Amino acid sequence: MKIAVTYENGEVFQHFGHSEQFKIYDVSGGKVASARVVDTEGSGHGALAGFLAARQVDALICGGIGGGAKAALAEAGIAVYGGVTGPADAAVEAFLQGALRYDADAACSHHGHEGGHSCGGHEGGHSCGHGGHSCGGRE
Repeated sequence: MKIAVTYENGEVFQHFGHSEQFKIYDVSGGKVASARVVDTEGSGHGALAGFLAARQVDALICGGIGGGAKAALAEAGIAVYGGVTGPADAAVEAFLQGALRYDADAACSHHGHEGGHSCGGHEGGHSCGHGGHSCGGRE
């Protein structure tokens, strides 16, 4: 199994579409066998799903993530665990122990939405699945 984590300075990076690095963990027998940091080489938003799929990633742990990216990852067969904060290594250990605290509905909370815009302009005009309200909060 391979687990990818959006990565910046040892922490889970909070904006999937702007991730410049992922830390990819190879897991065997329920334990981390190896881990490496990989640069996205400028790939962003929708291209990142393909980037992870090409590296045979099975699961993604991240902070904020939009609906378009979630859909692309689901299509690639990659499970998404969003809304995670803190150290990347600790998140993976918690995941392996079945104790990862994540938010299945995490979406767009990282944008701030200055100027009152909604999320419609991000990631190909995705909607965030929050019942018509802007993405800054959760239902």
